Amino acid sequence: MSPRSQKAAKKRRRVPERGGRRPKKQTCEFCESRDWKVDYKDVASLRKFMSDRAKIRSSRVTGNCPRCQRKIARAIKNAREMALLPYLGR
Repeated sequence: MSPRSQKAAKKRRRVPERGGRRPKKQTCEFCESRDWKVDYKDVASLRKFMSDRAKIRSSRVTGNCPRCQRKIARAIKNAREMALLPYLGR
């Protein structure tokens, strides 16, 4: 084997194994309980959907459906405009 082919053989990456355990898909809290509304004045519930740096968490992290995620994002933005929530969490 030539030295070049030895280097090429060493650089090959392993293919990640398929299968494994998939995490359970989270369900949307708003769709489960119909009586709970998204409101920009309810700061305590909106903080659950924000990181410690005051960023809006993604729906993959929170488990919200796209419709409820849009409502939450709009409520957080309205609460920021009314100075109920911070823009920066430093």
